[in-house]
Amino acid sequence: MFDNVCKFLAESFSSDFATWLLNEPVTLTKLSPSELSLEPIRADALILLQSEEIVLHIEFQTKPKADIPFRMCDYRLRVYRRFPHKQMRQVVIYLQPNDSELVYQTEFALENTFHRFEVIRLWQQPTELFLSSPGLLPFATLSQTNNQTRTLEQVAEAIKAINDTRIRSNVAASTAVLAGLALNKDVINRILRSDIMRESVIYQDILQEGLKEGIEQGIVQGIEQKAQEVAKNMLNEGMAIALIARVTGLTVEQVEQLQAQTDDNQPA
Repeated sequence: MFDNVCKFLAESFSSDFATWLLNEPVTLTKLSPSELSLEPIRADALILLQSEEIVLHIEFQTKPKADIPFRMCDYRLRVYRRFPHKQMRQVVIYLQPNDSELVYQTEFALENTFHRFEVIRLWQQPTELFLSSPGLLPFATLSQTNNQTRTLEQVAEAIKAINDTRIRSNVAASTAVLAGLALNKDVINRILRSDIMRESVIYQDILQEGLKEGIEQGIVQGIEQKAQEVAKNMLNEGMAIALIARVTGLTVEQVEQLQAQTDDNQPA
């Protein structure tokens, strides 16, 4: 969900990101990863935006990964192959504080091949950077603030001032999701009004994801419940625990627990 929210923000508020990362409000359009593919490319955390002169490549990460330097080099070469005359700015943005040395890596090296990219650790970025642009507001609580709750309250006030209803709802929902990396749900629900978020595409995605997880969880629970019923019947028939476990897919420990429950329910 964090990947989806960050991608949505970067693509929907590209001028805000250009101002932040390129220091100029250039118009950027989405670049599909499929345009760069010699073979399938990981696109879940990949954000590519382009203008006539430059390609902006952003990767948001909640946790560092050892293969990120290689990926950055790989994407740079893919873009060069497709757009040899365009400049490219590559930035990895880490959302959560982490002591790993990986969050400081800015280079890929392989024998005589060297490639450099940029890294931004949000928790070291001034909060003011994110309070003046709608598309950056959701990142403010993850910035260098000594009071995340107060910062979220500032963000909520800024969101209220957004006149466009659709933008207001999208920014509010995105803020709620990303704030979850720093604050508990009760604090977020107290500060951000849920009615503002309901029309957001992000909010609808959350609902759909929750519904899907609920259905999947219900199916799993139903299957397990049925297996337990079958196991109880087999226990009543005096069948061996190992055989019951093999037939039902339950573990031996689960069958033994069912046997203990059955014995406890037997009349004295």
